[in-house]
Amino acid sequence: QVQLVESGGGLVQAGGSLRLSCAASGSIFRFNTLAWYRQAPGKQRDLVASITSVGRTNYADSVKDRFTISRDNAKNTVYLQMNSLKPEDTAVYYCNRAGPFAPWGQGTQVTVSS
Repeated sequence: QVQLVESGGGLVQAGGSLRLSCAASGSIFRFNTLAWYRQAPGKQRDLVASITSVGRTNYADSVKDRFTISRDNAKNTVYLQMNSLKPEDTAVYYCNRAGPFAPWGQGTQVTVSS
């Protein structure tokens, strides 16, 4: 059964850090490019960062040099280290394949106060 479970969100002040985790079922994880997405209230879901099965990464311009995506293939887990957080990073964060999408998880809320 395909499953994605995100965790690690919370409330943090601007300039702070959070580390998100996503536990993915094996059928999603193996050989797939995985990605983090975020959706702010009233906005579309946007790609934040992606990582290929061999560790090649790509980032949205808005998070470049602040966020780092990584994966642990042995644990079927993908991470997002978020540093120097800004209020505009406030959103629900989701992980998934880069495509085609698996059923979405519940996401994890990140709130950055100014």
